[in-house]
Amino acid sequence: MTENVLGTNMICQVGLVVPDIEKAIDGYCDVFGFARPNVSVTDDYDSAKTSYRGKPTFAKAKLAFMDFGQVQIELIEPIGEPSTWKDGLDGGGYSVHHLAFFVKGTDDVVKKLEEKGIAMIQQGHYTGGMYTYLDSSKKLGVLLELLENF
Repeated sequence: MTENVLGTNMICQVGLVVPDIEKAIDGYCDVFGFARPNVSVTDDYDSAKTSYRGKPTFAKAKLAFMDFGQVQIELIEPIGEPSTWKDGLDGGGYSVHHLAFFVKGTDDVVKKLEEKGIAMIQQGHYTGGMYTYLDSSKKLGVLLELLENF
């Protein structure tokens, strides 16, 4: 058996890109009986330092989160471009964008995944941590997201 480079097998989040976050929230609240979650917007570039394919990007996204026990569903509506969120929406419409894992030592995990042909495509910061998207779509059919809280 090969080494698990993530250091975990527990998916903590499934991210979905959506064209209209309010409509998507309506659907989840109706079907699953959730209280309506708050919608937040990712930080501006000055705080997030978002990079896409190695270059700064001012793209942002509207986000809403719903907890399903072990797994959280994240709804993502892209604002501006370029971003992996906009790419996902343009390429697949309302669809699964990523599987997320909490990791420690993002830089080391990224290096190990790059050795397996899975390249980093977007990275940014949020209050208390950072996220990193890697293009694992050819091997896994979906992006990977690494979440590291500081």
